[in-house]
Amino acid sequence: MSEKYSLEELEKRIGYVFHNKKLLTQALTHSSYANEKKIRRGEDYERLEFLGDAVLELVSSEFLYHSEPALPEGKMTKMRSSMVCEPALAYCARDLELGQFIFLGKGEEATGGRKRDSITSDVMEALIGAMYLDGGMKPAKAFIHRYILSDLEDKILFYDSKTVLQEMVQTKTGQVLVYELLGESGPDHDKTFEVQAVLNGTGYGKGSGRTKKAAEQRAAYETIKMLQQ
Repeated sequence: MSEKYSLEELEKRIGYVFHNKKLLTQALTHSSYANEKKIRRGEDYERLEFLGDAVLELVSSEFLYHSEPALPEGKMTKMRSSMVCEPALAYCARDLELGQFIFLGKGEEATGGRKRDSITSDVMEALIGAMYLDGGMKPAKAFIHRYILSDLEDKILFYDSKTVLQEMVQTKTGQVLVYELLGESGPDHDKTFEVQAVLNGTGYGKGSGRTKKAAEQRAAYETIKMLQQ
């Protein structure tokens, strides 16, 4: 980890200084690094992730209960799932450049682990768990509200943009929406795909991502914004 991505820098970004620095280190330690460094079992982020997941579910449930008084239980459950799913948490983690702070083994590092949604989303939850253990519910809740529940309308649109765009297209008969692959770059283990949404033969939003699905999601999001203007 470079000086630019030190533990102190991460504390500045999240707005919380840990009393027990070991908890912060554990929240950032991937199992591949723990195995490589012969760190004893249980000192990677997995147990903290388990705890953070429960804290996140409670805080997001309370948020929806108060902010959406007209929503029935089933719709609140569906909305909560969108808010705290893997792509959603990874999207929030990118705001913090959280992937750059993670302790990874050499193999995981070489295969692009820092940019993998499954890892960065897990570390987001582990970080929440670590904050909860270190300072209680108050700092954990503040972090969740600031980085996960903020700008929620825009985030939910982004998380489910392909579905939203498809529903917009279906309201008018005869419209055809396809996603065209414009290109791909990078080695096999760390590819980047570029995609464009094409509506009735006309190119609209473009998007790039580590998977075709992620690139299509971004392209759909950009198309929705273009259509709404």
